[in-house]
Amino acid sequence: MSQPSRTLGIAFSDGDRTSYLAGAVVTADGALDGLGFGSCTVGGVDATDAVLALVDRLGREDVRHVAVAGIAPAWFNLIDLPRIRDAVARPVYSVSYEESPGLEPALREAFDGEALARRLDIYRSLPPRARVERDETGESAGDPLEPLFVRAVGVETDDAAAAVRGLVREGFRRPEPLRIAAIAASAHREATAEG
Repeated sequence: MSQPSRTLGIAFSDGDRTSYLAGAVVTADGALDGLGFGSCTVGGVDATDAVLALVDRLGREDVRHVAVAGIAPAWFNLIDLPRIRDAVARPVYSVSYEESPGLEPALREAFDGEALARRLDIYRSLPPRARVERDETGESAGDPLEPLFVRAVGVETDDAAAAVRGLVREGFRRPEPLRIAAIAASAHREATAEG
C-alpha cells in the first residue's frame, strides 16, 4: 500500500472539565498542511461528535486517512471509530502506545447504569487492537523500538499498520500527524485554559 497523500491526525489534551482537541493535516513527506481545533467534555460522551465537527470544519476532501490518538480520551469519552468511518467515508484508525488488557474492567469500575452501557456498546463495536512492530532499532545498543497498537476501520489492519509505520519519523515514536496534533492540542488547551 502506498502512503496516503494526506493524513488527518487527531489528538486530545485534557483540562479539568474540558478536553481540547486538535486535528493536523500532514502530507506523506511530513509537512503540516492544516490545523483545526475543537473541544469535548472530560468524562462525557461527546468526543466522537467533536471529532466529526472538527473534520467538517476543516472541510479537507484531500485527506485520505484519519488517525486518532487512542480511543478513550477525556476520561473514557470513547471514540466511535465505525461511526467516524461512516461519516467521513475514509479509512479511520486509532493508534496507542502501550500494552493494555483492555478497557472493560476500568469502565466497570468508573461507571454504572446507562453511562456504563453506552460506553460498553461503543467499546465492544471497535475492532481489536493489532500490534505494529517498528522496522527500525533504537539508538541505544540496537534495541528494538517499542511497538505501536492500531485499531482500523475501513482499511485492512496490515495496510493501516504500514501507513502508521510510514508516518513515524526517525527519532520519534508517534506518527507525525498525531505528534503534531498532540502539540497543537496542548497549545490549544494552554491558550484557552479554564479559569
